[in-house]
Amino acid sequence: MKSLLVIAHGSRRQESNAEVLALRHKIAARSPSFSLIEHAFLELASPTIIEGAEKLIAAGATEILALPYFLVAGQHVVADIPNEIAKLQALHPKVSITTAPYFGASEGVVNEMLAQIESATI
Repeated sequence: MKSLLVIAHGSRRQESNAEVLALRHKIAARSPSFSLIEHAFLELASPTIIEGAEKLIAAGATEILALPYFLVAGQHVVADIPNEIAKLQALHPKVSITTAPYFGASEGVVNEMLAQIESATI
């Protein structure tokens, strides 16, 4: 069963973490591609990446696409998330786990930024 794990940084501010949960629900409402969708945080909040993925696996996921919800390829995208995914893969070798390009790498981000700039122009 195909599933999606949206991975965000995590925050001490609960309202910020709630935004990630809301994003997960919006994706679930619009995406026909994934039977299961969860969210997870790299640090400062829960569920962790492993906890979020294990919820998917417990629900029957056999394929997980991990989406780093980050704007730039910093240390978290380049090393920390891959390290967590490697730990997860070692725990669940029969589950196919793929990491998507980080969110900021999408051309759609530039288009959305331009739309925001145009709508906010003085």
